[in-house]
Amino acid sequence: MKYLKDLQPGDRIADIYLCKHKHAAVTKNGKPYESVILQDKTGTIDAKIWDPNSEGIEDFDALDYIDVHGEVSVFNNALQVSIKRLRKCREGEYDPSDYVPVSTRDNDEMYAELQRAIASVDEPHLKTLLEDFFVRDEAFVSAFRKSSAAKSVHHGFVGGLMEHSLSVARICDFYCKNYPILKRDLLISAALLHDIGKTRELSAFPENDYTDDGQYLGHIVIGTMMVHEKAKEIEGFPEILLQELEHCILSHHGEFEYGSPKKPSIIEALALSMADNTDAKIETFKEVLTGTTETGWLGYNRLFETSLRATLPL
Repeated sequence: MKYLKDLQPGDRIADIYLCKHKHAAVTKNGKPYESVILQDKTGTIDAKIWDPNSEGIEDFDALDYIDVHGEVSVFNNALQVSIKRLRKCREGEYDPSDYVPVSTRDNDEMYAELQRAIASVDEPHLKTLLEDFFVRDEAFVSAFRKSSAAKSVHHGFVGGLMEHSLSVARICDFYCKNYPILKRDLLISAALLHDIGKTRELSAFPENDYTDDGQYLGHIVIGTMMVHEKAKEIEGFPEILLQELEHCILSHHGEFEYGSPKKPSIIEALALSMADNTDAKIETFKEVLTGTTETGWLGYNRLFETSLRATLPL
């Protein structure tokens, strides 16, 4: 199998891929076509079926595995597949593990780092809360270790949620060393817990799409509710400490226009929002660079609202 990350302009493909998304569209000239997103464990690629009524195009739906024959070209500085022939595959023709994007970091290794981060928290109520989630709640642990951190923007792969949470925690740990005014136990706990709502906001792979809870509430509200319910089961959990932790989660997107119900009102909440934004933005840029073979200017990127440039390694 030729993975999507290895495709080059001019390649001809004849392989099985997962149809992540599919929708019908019409060209400016009124000609119907179908836009498809193909996926394997290395990523996704845009594809077009310019003649959907052709005899070589069989019926298929989103989340079907499809045998694709086509050509790779470049459009708007990104690779695109023009599909010439396509058929829906039968179970047994493919290995599902080839089609789910996964973190480049070992999952067990990340989970061990998570345990070390929890062990570094001294405040007994926060430590108990973290252990109740990340050690004793087996169903949650399983979901957390498999979840992505986003549908498509950053860390959108199995293990992405844990990778992102650990990265944010490491940035917060640096902040604490550089700014002793920060309450480390609160900030590290908030960093590990800030996105746990994504285990319910997004469905499992290969779908990795918004659930009803995700659409109605969003991960910030869901995560705050999860923390509140768990903390209330811990005898003597200080009310002010719980409020500070919940505020950190509620405000971690920093601004109302970014989906935060609250803006940061305490210094730990400010630090968390900056750490979260840093990791999300750097990972997003990294994934843009990973997905291109170009150097120089890559064109306008709507997420960064500017033109991005890929530079040669130093």
